[in-house]
Amino acid sequence: MTESLTLEQLNTVMQEADLLKSEQDVEQALQRLADDITARLADRMPVVYSIMNGGLVMAGRLLTKLPFALEQGYMHATRYRGETQGQAELQWQAPPSIPMTGRTVLILDDIFDEGNTLAEVVKACEQQGAEEVLTAVLVNKVHNRKNTDLKIDFVGMDVEDRYVFGCGMDYRGYWRNAPGIYAVKGL
Repeated sequence: MTESLTLEQLNTVMQEADLLKSEQDVEQALQRLADDITARLADRMPVVYSIMNGGLVMAGRLLTKLPFALEQGYMHATRYRGETQGQAELQWQAPPSIPMTGRTVLILDDIFDEGNTLAEVVKACEQQGAEEVLTAVLVNKVHNRKNTDLKIDFVGMDVEDRYVFGCGMDYRGYWRNAPGIYAVKGL
């Protein structure tokens, strides 16, 4: 169970955090993602799912940059439940909202860390009959603990292996709304 945090503690985390990527860096990464996704999917009429909660900010900022017909849905799958490390079992809080049988599916998420949650989501989409499942993440955390069964099709930017938050990524449930990418001091 997560201990409750005070506003003072949360503000201290932000004040002491290292800015890894500015809001301008994020905007440039989103535009590169949009250009790459458009080149690949403009003629496919895909269904685009954002994974809640982390993918919400990225999806909101990215979708308006995609100048082609698509359907947008959401799903909520988590292994974190407010903690700083993922738990073993995937928990579905909201299953996919649009049928995907025979469709090209694009999954949007905030970060590719180890990839276990995203790998389970991709597997679930394939089991539901998606013709093709592609993945896009705003941030790829650079380290060697990746799920090797998962390939990310579109990556916005790389960040170092630290505890990051902002642009959809959270610090213990907070600061998803930060406009840049920050690293927690000491983590």
